[in-house]
Amino acid sequence: MRRLMLICCLLLPATATAQVMKDRPAEIVDVGFVDCRGEQLPLALTFTDSTGTPRRLATLFDGERPVILSFNYATCPMLCRLQLDGLVDGLREVPAGAGDDYRVVSISIDPAETVAQAAASKQNHVNAYGRPGSGSGWEFLTGDPDSIRAVTQAAGFRYQFLRSSGEYSHAAGVIVCTPSGKISQYLYGVKYPPATLRLAITEAGGGQIGSALDQLLLFCFRYDESSGQYTPVAKNIMRVGALCTVFALCVSVVPMWLRGRRSSRPQTQLQQNGGAV
Repeated sequence: MRRLMLICCLLLPATATAQVMKDRPAEIVDVGFVDCRGEQLPLALTFTDSTGTPRRLATLFDGERPVILSFNYATCPMLCRLQLDGLVDGLREVPAGAGDDYRVVSISIDPAETVAQAAASKQNHVNAYGRPGSGSGWEFLTGDPDSIRAVTQAAGFRYQFLRSSGEYSHAAGVIVCTPSGKISQYLYGVKYPPATLRLAITEAGGGQIGSALDQLLLFCFRYDESSGQYTPVAKNIMRVGALCTVFALCVSVVPMWLRGRRSSRPQTQLQQNGGAV
């Protein structure tokens, strides 16, 4: 039923969709993301990792690597799997590597989730990512209700537990955080273009992650909070184009000018010596 409602919302014209959103069912009221960019996550909270070891969030935000934060749960019937699979697909095409350059942290919103379930989820997605040694860059955490509530509230992630089905109503997306645990960007949906992930990781890393080309791309593209994507900045692209044109002219004209000067020196010396050899 909920799938049918979603399809209908996508097909309806704008005015009709607006009316549907006003009358949306109770299951999705107060569900979604609240923009908390720039806010600090509560790093003193403790969760349990996939080995059963208690971990403070502060140990995962080490001040060096940005973190891609995701809220999921193991028994989710569809959306969590689609979202995490989409994240893996996008990250496979990003030159920077999980573990070495950034971390991925998935926190379960289900207090009943077990360590064994978290371990299975980690194994599946690390295998799908397919880069050797990346296991240290992926963490699947479980926690108690108070810790889950505190971190989701701070991150702007709103969800509901549906007692009738035993499932959770939640939105799809990931939160890119700085190495110190501040929220940098939100990326919405279940598909994440590699270019968007690359720019988001570079920006969250404060210039410490990514190549010179990544920094140039970040100058030419700006994050659009309404879409959760990076869009071109025409003015900056024109500036870069102008600089490239000047550089190309310098590369082609300056050598010709230098060669001309060198070829004119013997003739000038000959004139100064009165034509004597």
